Amino acid sequence: MQQQHRFRIGEDVELIPRHFSPREAHGRYTITRLLPNDSMDREYRVKSGHDGHERVVRESEMRASATTLASRTWPSES
Repeated sequence: MQQQHRFRIGEDVELIPRHFSPREAHGRYTITRLLPNDSMDREYRVKSGHDGHERVVRESEMRASATTLASRTWPSES
């Protein structure tokens, strides 16, 4: 069974800084496409809010931005 993508098209994410990733890759990006993937680490096409550059990133390389977290609806507690 294929896992669902955690993020949706149009949501903002932040790339997680890694010591081996280029400095310009950090920052806020918008999800533009959910890519088909058989692995457990789903892939996305994202666009930089800073310079418009697009790249493919794995789900493990990003986290939800504050805007995305604020816009999500959470189940109510009973």
